Amino acid sequence: MSQSPPPGARDPVRYDESVATVEHPLETTAGPLVALTPLAAAKVKALMAEEPDADTLVLRLAIQGGGCSGFQYGLGFDSGSAEGDLELEIEGVRVVVDPFSAPYLRGATVDFLNTIEESGFKIENPNAAASCGCGHSFTVAEDADPAASPAASADVGCGSGCSH
Repeated sequence: MSQSPPPGARDPVRYDESVATVEHPLETTAGPLVALTPLAAAKVKALMAEEPDADTLVLRLAIQGGGCSGFQYGLGFDSGSAEGDLELEIEGVRVVVDPFSAPYLRGATVDFLNTIEESGFKIENPNAAASCGCGHSFTVAEDADPAASPAASADVGCGSGCSH
C-alpha cells in the first residue's frame, strides 16, 4: 500500500518521456559543463532521500522550449540516464544533461537560495543573454558569444506578469 503525500506536498518533477536530442561537439577544455554549489547539492540530496527509489535517481538538468524568453530550465529527478546523456558526479550528486541542452548550460551553476526575498533553486547561466524577471526562462544571443555580451546577466523582464 502506497502512502499518500502529506497535505500541501508536491510530487517531484520526473522526466520519463523521450527528449529530442541534437548532437553538438562539446569541448572538454572549456571547463566544467555545470556546477552545483554545496548548498544546492545538500538540498538535492535531502529531497532525493525522501523518495522511495532514491538510490536509483539522478538529477536531470535540461532546457526546454517555452517560457517568457524562449527557453526554460528543467530540473528534476529521473530514473537514470538516457542514451547520449552526459553523466556527471558533482558534489556527490549524480547529474545528467542531454546533448541538446549541454551547449546552452555550459558553465552554468545551480545554487539553492533560502532568503527572505527568495527561496529555491537558482541557475546562473553565462549563456543567457537575457532573462525573464522571474529567472525561470532565458534567451541566448544568436551569432554571438552570449558569455561575452554585456547583457549576459541582465534581467530584462518579460512584462507578462510571471507568477514564478
